[in-house]
Amino acid sequence: MTILIITIFCLGYFLIAVEHTIDINKTATALVTGVLCWTVYILNADAHLVTEQLVEQLGEISSILFFLMGAMTIVELIDSHDGFELINRTITTRSRLKLLWIICALTFFLSAVLDNLTTTIVMVTLCIKLVRNVQYRLLFIGMIVIAANAGGAWSPIGDVTTTMLWIGGQISTMVIISKLFFPSLVSILVPLAAASFIIKGELPKEDVSDLNTNKVQASSADQKLILFSGIAVLLFVPVFKTTTHLPPFMGMLLGLGLLWILTELLHRNKKKEEKQKLSVIRALEHMDVPSVLFFLGILLAVGVLQHTGLLTQLAGMLTNTFENEKIILTLIGMLSAIVDNVPIVAATMAMYSMDVYPMDDSFWQLLAFCAGTGGSLLIIGSAAGVAAMGLEKIPFGWYLKHITWLALLGYLSGIGAFILQEQLF
Repeated sequence: MTILIITIFCLGYFLIAVEHTIDINKTATALVTGVLCWTVYILNADAHLVTEQLVEQLGEISSILFFLMGAMTIVELIDSHDGFELINRTITTRSRLKLLWIICALTFFLSAVLDNLTTTIVMVTLCIKLVRNVQYRLLFIGMIVIAANAGGAWSPIGDVTTTMLWIGGQISTMVIISKLFFPSLVSILVPLAAASFIIKGELPKEDVSDLNTNKVQASSADQKLILFSGIAVLLFVPVFKTTTHLPPFMGMLLGLGLLWILTELLHRNKKKEEKQKLSVIRALEHMDVPSVLFFLGILLAVGVLQHTGLLTQLAGMLTNTFENEKIILTLIGMLSAIVDNVPIVAATMAMYSMDVYPMDDSFWQLLAFCAGTGGSLLIIGSAAGVAAMGLEKIPFGWYLKHITWLALLGYLSGIGAFILQEQLF
């Protein structure tokens, strides 16, 4: 059973990687892979137990999917009101290099407040508006993924794995911020410096003007209201989670509902056709459902690896092979780019006791960094990467060729910065 599940997972992963070569959509492959893995599992185990595990897994996946759907709908609603046009107008630089640094800086700090997934959706949407040249836009979006994961690593609400460690009591808020801010900053500055030798020239005139080919439907006042309301709703999510201890998707759904009511009241006197174009229902229709289903398939497949104990066995093998904990954590971070960082961190939390590594030990701090930033190594290695892949249709192979080496530079530099900081302070 184990060998067959691993074979199906690896084959599915390979087919996703060569999506554009075989001309089969990655979403179809991910769904088939996820379902087949569970099918093999249930046929070779206690059906009742596996069913319970599947229901539990589906609950965890649903919380991520509903969060993703809510965030995508809010961003789409802002876009339908041309809210991003206001941000476009504030960015006056025509230099591609300056624009890259501005976007990455915004992404780095926003992801610590909003979380890396939401920030990626917002910034990729903005980047699509600003950069029309496809090759440069893909480079920009690749750097957004790196910046979002780096920014999310130093905040307890910036990345789901850091949140897991925070809720589990392995890390505390102020310690994780103070210990991981510098390594996270290094992990984006190094790739940015390297990318600066690649990004050349200025934006053509058409890239900074007439960004919206459709006539603006919303008034200037409506643009500002929906933009700032949307941002306020996204900022509200981590506050809601911290206050109520409910999952983040609950805050996202509450915010979407409030924004829905606001738009209904705002446009109630408009003509029916114009009202429909600016409604949340229209935004839902434009949401990228294939990306959501792709995420579902990937997480289903990874869930089988988790419930069969394969990930725990892998963590144990790493421990037995490498005695140095920093090497182990470095490899765990790199592994999280392949099989998703959430179950990897869950397995690591189960493997290592807080009796050995107490709260705020450097072990947990480095785990948070490696799991948060290691996912940048592959486009499907993090929620931010999957969202970017869905929004811009970034080929797996293209990312591997053009962005992975930049992400690896940042990843290893960040670990080096963490070790240096630990020795000096």
